[in-house]
Amino acid sequence: MAATATGVYHRSYARDLAIHHTRSERVRLALVLALVIVAPFVAGPTWLTVLNQIGIAAIGAIGLNLLVGSTGQISLGQGGFLAVGAYTAGLLTAESGLPFLGGIAAAVLLTAAVGAFFGLPALRLKGLYLAIATLAAQQIILWVIRNWEGVTGGVDALVVPAPTLLGIDLSTDFSFYWVILAFAALSALVATNLLRTGIGRAFVAIRDQDIAAEAMGVNLTRYKVLAFAVSSGFVGLAGALTAYDTKIVTFERFTLDVSILYLAMIIVGGLGSVSGAIYGAVFMIGFPAYIRELSSFGGPLEFIGADLPAVQALIFGLTIVLFLIFEPRGIARIWGRSKDYFRLWPFRT
Repeated sequence: MAATATGVYHRSYARDLAIHHTRSERVRLALVLALVIVAPFVAGPTWLTVLNQIGIAAIGAIGLNLLVGSTGQISLGQGGFLAVGAYTAGLLTAESGLPFLGGIAAAVLLTAAVGAFFGLPALRLKGLYLAIATLAAQQIILWVIRNWEGVTGGVDALVVPAPTLLGIDLSTDFSFYWVILAFAALSALVATNLLRTGIGRAFVAIRDQDIAAEAMGVNLTRYKVLAFAVSSGFVGLAGALTAYDTKIVTFERFTLDVSILYLAMIIVGGLGSVSGAIYGAVFMIGFPAYIRELSSFGGPLEFIGADLPAVQALIFGLTIVLFLIFEPRGIARIWGRSKDYFRLWPFRT
């Protein structure tokens, strides 16, 4: 019989390996599924757009969390990798007429290759130095996009045709919501199961102590580059979905601010946790939208609308600082403690 620190006991390997161990977890999953299915039917146009942005951000945050939270390799180049995915899918669809799924696949593969290339410095660099190297990757990618005018169009916007899938028009936010939801669910499932494989355990071993991991036979070169490739593949998927969702691609969408935003998502949500990446995306995308909604009501909150960018920046920075000080493991840890409290009540651990 295998036991956990949360009072959950497993009598078989199958139960121990299950993603959802208890009935309450399965009930919560069913409630979440019901919520995301009902949401587009009750949300207005503005909030439907926000929901699509949250879904896309969750995919990118899951990928970044695999690299930063699970492997311990810092990256400030996510904006650039998003741009690679967006421009790859957009150009192949607009110029070559590649179908929707073909553009998605090409974006994932090319972004993974670019991520692996820029991940090579991770073999020699750590911490701040690796962050600077990935920041250089961000700037290099955007420089190429701006100056390779014959391919990317330079500073001009790239117009992406409305996607279709199996003859279904996906030009509306409502129809594309289901595509984003499917890819987000698939990304979460793939990332969760990846961390339970030998590859995932190698990632975690590198994060905890790379020298000890190498002594145990983990090939640091292979797994560090693989971590960058896998992470960038997820981010490339998010970039491609961004291109198809907005139907306009410009390099201004993928600045350093975007890279920092994604890093904030996984810090606030919870490093090393797939669910934490989703929580972080919901909070960091949904909360500013909620602030904008409040400012539109006028009254005492009307002043927020006048200085909305400054207020958002203040809340953004304050949120990160508070989480780093009081709960470095993010929303995922807060939620986990809450579940454990009610599961073990009236007992304490």
